[in-house]
Amino acid sequence: MQPHIVMTKKLDAWLTYRHPNSQTRLRLFCFPYAGGGTSVFGNWSNLLPAQIEVCPIQLPGRETRINEAPFKRLSCLVEELADVLLPVFDLPFAFFGHSMGALISFELTRRLRQRHLPLPSRLFVSGSGAPQLSDPKPPIHQLPREEFIAAVRRFNGTPEEVWEQEELVEILLPHLRADFEICETYVYQSASPLSIPITVYGGRQDQKIKLEWLDAWCEQTTRTCILHMFPGDHFFLHSSRKQLLMTLSQELQPILG
Repeated sequence: MQPHIVMTKKLDAWLTYRHPNSQTRLRLFCFPYAGGGTSVFGNWSNLLPAQIEVCPIQLPGRETRINEAPFKRLSCLVEELADVLLPVFDLPFAFFGHSMGALISFELTRRLRQRHLPLPSRLFVSGSGAPQLSDPKPPIHQLPREEFIAAVRRFNGTPEEVWEQEELVEILLPHLRADFEICETYVYQSASPLSIPITVYGGRQDQKIKLEWLDAWCEQTTRTCILHMFPGDHFFLHSSRKQLLMTLSQELQPILG
């Protein structure tokens, strides 16, 4: 098989629900929270301008890639992403990441800068404290099965009916553990701030992320840093989706020209 065909197939695995169109002037790459897949961003294309091509990232170990081994270290994941996504950095683009996705998008941006590759025009980080802050919560990825499930359920990110299906739980547990391992083994390496604007999104009722942790993202850029707060808990991107996407659309307008 020719190399470019192999690369195209590999890219399609990561961008399962990408919908290219002739009006595209900007690509928005979306990175999910722990345990999430591309369905998190399922209808975003319908609520954003047609010139924005929404590109949800499908990580291994979930949904259409359920049979693939999940990544357990962030450094390996972002290196792979930098290689795979490079062909679709041919237009202006931005990154959006929620919770774990915010960490992925931030470190991917730093990896692109390190390799002198194209950078996103703007970084949108949602539901996540700044990476230079140590997480005060004890790690959970190595807890025994029942304790791990109880800890994950407290995040309220997985529908309760899922936990009632034993076979489905057994399928989900390995990639959930891997996602938490990615976050809990992450070690921030000091580097110069990014030279791109950062927009930070938070939930007003989010008991897991403090306001000052969101504010601290401003240390990671030499450009503008804006904070928007929305009604809702840690998963406000669902409960306040329309408000979030309206704000996101407004902030992407200058890039669209």
